[in-house]
Amino acid sequence: MTASEMPIAVLLVEDNDVYRESLVFLLRRVDGLDVVGSVADGTAATPMCLELDPDVVVLDFRLPDIDGAEVAADLRERCPGIAIVFLSASAGQDEYDAASRTGAALIRKDEGVDVLVSAVRAAAGRRRE
Repeated sequence: MTASEMPIAVLLVEDNDVYRESLVFLLRRVDGLDVVGSVADGTAATPMCLELDPDVVVLDFRLPDIDGAEVAADLRERCPGIAIVFLSASAGQDEYDAASRTGAALIRKDEGVDVLVSAVRAAAGRRRE
């Protein structure tokens, strides 16, 4: 099986339990995606990334324990080549600046799951090139 045929391994970082569990439920039903883990806080993101070696981290931008931009910077440093997709309830200038600075994609939480799936696939494609 070539890299492009392998399922895309996804780690989800989202503090809202209902939203996180709903995304896990939905993403596990998408062909070609494999949700390998999910965590509720940003400080757990990098250790889980190191343990699970996902292709893409879907990361809530606003976490209560640590800013998503800080998590993304740590992921970039400690998990080289990781693809990141930010989720944000509001996509303002701070979010766009952080996404640009960290090389992450950014989607709003009110966009459909199809938009998230497209962003995950695009991010994984860039990582696998």
